[in-house]
Amino acid sequence: MTTPARRIAHLDMDAFYASVELLRYPELRGEAVVIGGGRNAIPEMLADGTRRFRRLRDYAGRGVVTTSTYEARALGVFSAMGMMKAAQLAPDAVLLPTDFDSYRHYSRLFKSAVANFTDQIEDRGIDEIYIDLTDVPGDTRDIAAAIKQAVRDATQLTCSICVAPNKLLAKIGSELDKPDGLTLLTPADIPARIWPLPVRKVNGIGPKATERLASLAINTVGELAAAEPSLLQEHFGLSYAEWLARIARGHDERTVVVSSEPKSMSRETTFERDLHPRGDRPALSAAFTGLCTRVADDLVRKGYVGRTIGIKLRYADFRTVTRDLTLPAPTADAVEIRRAATECLKRITLDQRLRLLGVRVSALEPANAVAQVIRGEQAELPFDTPNPLD
Repeated sequence: MTTPARRIAHLDMDAFYASVELLRYPELRGEAVVIGGGRNAIPEMLADGTRRFRRLRDYAGRGVVTTSTYEARALGVFSAMGMMKAAQLAPDAVLLPTDFDSYRHYSRLFKSAVANFTDQIEDRGIDEIYIDLTDVPGDTRDIAAAIKQAVRDATQLTCSICVAPNKLLAKIGSELDKPDGLTLLTPADIPARIWPLPVRKVNGIGPKATERLASLAINTVGELAAAEPSLLQEHFGLSYAEWLARIARGHDERTVVVSSEPKSMSRETTFERDLHPRGDRPALSAAFTGLCTRVADDLVRKGYVGRTIGIKLRYADFRTVTRDLTLPAPTADAVEIRRAATECLKRITLDQRLRLLGVRVSALEPANAVAQVIRGEQAELPFDTPNPLD
């Protein structure tokens, strides 16, 4: 019996966070919009029912861009860019706060829509998935188009999808025709569609490798495919050189990993300004409580409990300190998480300003595999355990 050719799809939601915000604020369609502001970026509702939006030129702080609309990207504003630099490039762009609860909601909607076609889905984050369509009957283009329509029906959002023989080509291909793209790639398409691309477009070739390849006059995937193996091995070592040679020719044998257990869940926040443990105690305490509660909510929603509770502090000088505490029994309860995180805090001298605070739960187990009952409803706040930030 002949083994069917693999059909691996990569589905990527288009400008996901920004697109979700445009559902909420449809009057901003067609405008340059940047997502990443704090509470002060919440639009103001005017007496006439219209909204007044904040502009990027008014931003002051050291935050980074979470994402942006394609109109903002045309002005040079991309995710992970410093907000102040973005303001120089697009001062009139609208600034909106992030709303991760909404993004997670729409993430669940689009993944549920795809699950109606197959359960062979690899979750790669909030806005992208791999799908193994090998055993799904029907024409490849028709299946991909039906998936796109199902996602649109479920979310009112567009996505871009590429179907290819492997994950490498599917991932690259989903970017080729954005937004709202439908791309089919075969090995015959590699010279025309993949080789002209810069090497940084290949997932796994980072900035340092890109810079080193450029020093060897290798800037495109095609030039990488034509490179002498001995040259690559000399500069990258045997293992990475062999991998570079394979991916440049579009070879990738990785399978779609349908299920993978998370190792940890965490929440963290970077403050708009450095906060002092004494002078800014109320703000820090509120942030600390909120992080513990959100991590607990994540655990309950996803059906996990954890045994090791940890905290992360980053000082104004960028030094980072972590502390962990392992509990006798796993938990997903916000009270227990905060108590344990408080014990971790007590092991740190809190005498310097902080720029980041994080709470992490690891050593996870499925809740249904643990004898104890995990309550879906969290204990009431405020907590009765004093902590150094209170």
